[in-house]
Amino acid sequence: MKKIFKFIFKKIFKFLLILSLIVLIIIFVGWIFIKLYKPFGGVPNKKDEENYSRRSDNFKNGKFYNNDFKLKTKYRDSYADRTTGKSTTPNKKLEVEKYEYDKDFKEEGLYITWFGHSTILLQMHGKNILIDPVFSNRISPFSFVGPKRFSNLAAQVKDLPEIDIVVITHDHYDHLDYDTIKKLKYKAKKFIVPLGIEKDLVKFGIEKDKITNMAWWEEINEDGLIIASTPARHFSGRYILDSSKSLWSGYIFKDENNTVYDSGDGGYGDHFKEIKEKYGKIDLALLDSGQYNGDWHEVHMYPEEAVEAAKDLDAQVSMPIHWGAFVLSKHAWDDPVDRFTRRAKEEKKEVITPKIGQTVNMVNYESYQEQWWKNIE
Repeated sequence: MKKIFKFIFKKIFKFLLILSLIVLIIIFVGWIFIKLYKPFGGVPNKKDEENYSRRSDNFKNGKFYNNDFKLKTKYRDSYADRTTGKSTTPNKKLEVEKYEYDKDFKEEGLYITWFGHSTILLQMHGKNILIDPVFSNRISPFSFVGPKRFSNLAAQVKDLPEIDIVVITHDHYDHLDYDTIKKLKYKAKKFIVPLGIEKDLVKFGIEKDKITNMAWWEEINEDGLIIASTPARHFSGRYILDSSKSLWSGYIFKDENNTVYDSGDGGYGDHFKEIKEKYGKIDLALLDSGQYNGDWHEVHMYPEEAVEAAKDLDAQVSMPIHWGAFVLSKHAWDDPVDRFTRRAKEEKKEVITPKIGQTVNMVNYESYQEQWWKNIE
């Protein structure tokens, strides 16, 4: 009997030993893969973290945190589920305006081109500023899986003008795309990012001296154009081990003629009023209005809340973004813009709703208010 137990014990021990070795090998290979696979991005080191801690009040114990914004809303979580009744994607690939660069834009003017979701070409102060550029058909670290674009691309990176500044709001794949950044390496002069994302860009192949990282409320002056990082209620992470290792942000762009605000992704809070108090009336507000859900209400606004944010900002004109390209929630594909425009009308707030790829000259912003999505099934 002892021999039988000894034999069984040896077999079990051998099996567990082999299993343990296999698990260790898998963990080691996985760790190496994460470290080497460029689309996952980079991770700040101790020296970086010391720098972040000096500059950012919301960086603690190696991670960034949301400020204690008061989450105030009139809307129940279930309100997120009220939709137009349409599908999460159109019946066929969404047609777009073919983007054509106008070399004659006026330096004192303000122009905006939306490429779907949160990708924006902002032209002001004589500069071409590209915000959250994603020109790939999937938002994923892998080209064969992940949410697929349901609208056609209005342009490729090669069709864009020379870019003075690329601005990133946070590191999620629908805002920071490895393939797009690679293509912008020689087309863009400068990159502005929240703290921590400089590590991603360096891993993607961007030179350190082209990158400026920013904490909330920090400002830089680009030839008279003030660019300021502003608070947002969101989170970051490109894989499990880097959660909240980099900051998330909105931005103010301000010169002697115009003030533009891009919210990035984020939930509703009192930071919108703080931004207005610091930078004054906003001429154009680009507001996160899609991919909301009751399960993550604190980090994405319902469209009605985005209109409330426009009021807090005292925005002359606002525009809903974070929709029109990818499915990241369960609402109808046109629900964000439909609800946003409906509530804006009730609140007597001006809105623009350009087609994807269409360049808006803000002098004539009233010409870009067509509700074009209503004719699409």
